[in-house]
Amino acid sequence: MAKHLPAFCPQVFSTRGDPAYDESALVARLGCANMDMTQDAAWQAVTARDRRADGRFVFAVATTGIYCRPSCPARRPKRDNTRFFADGAAARDAGFRACLRCAPDDASRDEQAIARALTLIHAADGVPTLADLAIATGYSATHFQRIFVRATGLSPAAYARARRMERARDALVQTDRVTEALYDAGFAAPSRFYAAAGERLGMTPSAWAQGGKGVTIRWTMVATSFGPMVLAATDKGVCRLAFGGGREDLAERFPHATLVDGGAAMAHLAAQVVAAVESPGDSLAIPLDVRGTAFQEAVWRELQRIPSGETRSYAQIAAAVGRPKATRAAGTANGANPVAVLIPCHRVIRGDGSPGGYAWGLDIKAELLAREGAYTKE
Repeated sequence: MAKHLPAFCPQVFSTRGDPAYDESALVARLGCANMDMTQDAAWQAVTARDRRADGRFVFAVATTGIYCRPSCPARRPKRDNTRFFADGAAARDAGFRACLRCAPDDASRDEQAIARALTLIHAADGVPTLADLAIATGYSATHFQRIFVRATGLSPAAYARARRMERARDALVQTDRVTEALYDAGFAAPSRFYAAAGERLGMTPSAWAQGGKGVTIRWTMVATSFGPMVLAATDKGVCRLAFGGGREDLAERFPHATLVDGGAAMAHLAAQVVAAVESPGDSLAIPLDVRGTAFQEAVWRELQRIPSGETRSYAQIAAAVGRPKATRAAGTANGANPVAVLIPCHRVIRGDGSPGGYAWGLDIKAELLAREGAYTKE
């Protein structure tokens, strides 16, 4: 069984093959039980030069005395010569010096810059400019854009627009005064929201405020080797796919939408969906129409980036969307996924390799992973 790394403890993680290493003693001494990454996962991030792991830990090379960020472009060291540390300070305390090529200590500065930018975006009435965010964080606009996209999966402008849309959705649910809600959410004019709503909401602001009234959702039941599944779609794409369920499930989820029996009109889409379920893999060609908070949508996008046959931990998903400490929130967003298989939440497991939970049952999750050739610890 792989030893876990106390990912946020400011001390050395582990040394492969070191007989003096005792994980339980180390955790007790540091008072840290946040064990969200294994040694193998850290090494995999190093060998893959995974930029998403930058800032989460550094690795040091015993033969050179240098420590680097995981994405360092330098030649990979041998595994037995590699040590892992929670941060640069811990590596320096152990006698290592920073790599001049990848500047690993800047990774923590990048994280602080992202955190500062997110605070400004969330506090702003409108959409802050890239130039303003770059000045506030002390970076050039080009460099800041690059690290922000790497951390969140969105450009600063796209993230700010998603956040503003999220505020508008919340305001529309709480009031029937549409224009007032849109101004409160930071839109300069209702027309700006109507244009954005056509791209993101698939319905008018008034319809959203009334729980989807006026929106037509076609649905059908499809037979799979896992049992029946309910499939529902708007004109834009699939909005619900679930094992079991039926019209009652849809009526509860979309209480004011018009539910129409899809019949033959959904035959082609249903065939595509069944094929994706029976042989889970790349289903990106099937259009989706799903909505959530900015954080949920970021998590769902990251789930779609997991290759078939691979898995990620909840902590890895949280880190990938720029919120490394939001492991539990990432798990909640994963569980809120409205579209089974097409958004492959079944590919997310616990950090120790065990399957974790699944809204539609662990037997289905295990079979989906088995069909993809992914391994989990029983």
